[in-house]
Amino acid sequence: METFILLENITFHANHGVFPQENTVGNTFIINLKIKTLSNNAYSSDDLNETLNYAEVYNIIDEEMKVASKLMEHVGGRIIKRLKSYSQQIDSIELKISKQNPPVGGQVEYASIILID
Repeated sequence: METFILLENITFHANHGVFPQENTVGNTFIINLKIKTLSNNAYSSDDLNETLNYAEVYNIIDEEMKVASKLMEHVGGRIIKRLKSYSQQIDSIELKISKQNPPVGGQVEYASIILID
């Protein structure tokens, strides 16, 4: 049985971007994360050690979102690297980061990137 852990629509206010106002004022970012785990024993063992602790996963994302970066790809790469080093139980990660109302000179609800590792 395959196991996926999803954290959906995690919202942060962060100072990521190339423009000076993005670094000063910040913006709203939405993260969606899908992790495929190697362990499939938690469904029968009811033991947290048999799966990923999604509170710890959230904490890693929170810490990385607090580090200002110019590019969402850079933030996403750091998040994936930290998650992979956090647990050997991670088989693959799909991470989507969306910036609300990006400063592009027009009406755009979100600019997003998706990283798959």
